Amino acid sequence: MKILILSDKKPGHLNQSIAFAKLKELEYDIVDISLTPFKKALSYLLDNLNIYLNIANIKLPDIKYQAIVSTGSLTYYTNKYVAKKLGIPSIAIMLPKGFRLDNFDYILALEHDNPPKLSNIISLPISLSISKPKGYIQKKSQSSLGIIIGGNNSIFTMDKKSIKKELDNIFKNYPNHLKYITTSRRTTKEIEELIKEYRFDYKLIYSKEPNINPIPDFLEVCDELFITIDSTSMLSEARANSDAKLHIINLPSQKKDTKFHHLARNIKKLKGKFDFTPYLKKVELTQ
Repeated sequence: MKILILSDKKPGHLNQSIAFAKLKELEYDIVDISLTPFKKALSYLLDNLNIYLNIANIKLPDIKYQAIVSTGSLTYYTNKYVAKKLGIPSIAIMLPKGFRLDNFDYILALEHDNPPKLSNIISLPISLSISKPKGYIQKKSQSSLGIIIGGNNSIFTMDKKSIKKELDNIFKNYPNHLKYITTSRRTTKEIEELIKEYRFDYKLIYSKEPNINPIPDFLEVCDELFITIDSTSMLSEARANSDAKLHIINLPSQKKDTKFHHLARNIKKLKGKFDFTPYLKKVELTQ
């Protein structure tokens, strides 16, 4: 069985669609699409009027697919257009806010987005994710831990004092563990300079090496993981792909009880590698 994936060329979105395919053991083809800001705005209007046109100028494939899958607001309208033209199920990943929800066949939405209780919505506690180690770090007999540092966003502020306290505690409480750390694109220069003061067994500074992603290796080899609360995608990826004990590093927050906090609470309730099977079984595709 093969599905068609529409991509808005954002890795975080495309990876969720690919994870769906792999977790369902489906083959897939990927088609990139783009919309101008005007056409994106138009897609909301046309969808709510139940009018479906080829505004993305997509070439309809000759292959018989079992479904069409996409993640991200840029893709949802064209997802429906292709599904209607090919007569196949339409599957949206993440809640398609602003679009009609009733005429998707399936929507895999996150609980922290508070999706409505509709028969076609499957509510997930964490994001779909599948991870493959790259070989930057090898599993050792000595216990190891990984630290994943995010950065400032609209909700959280990452200050040097908070991170220093966390790192000092980790080095104090885990003296015999191998220690690995990676920053992200949102990590500030100040935090990067702080990290350089510690002796890690593996260290990746994103601003210096943006093309290397050691996180799948952390998930594969580490016994414990420490991840800052702002990094929602990393928290989901960790719980979806690792049995490691997961520690969430809290940060000063501009707001309380946001979707970030909701996801963190969900993560804390989960033990070990999360099994998506009971959720994905609800998505029924025929030959």
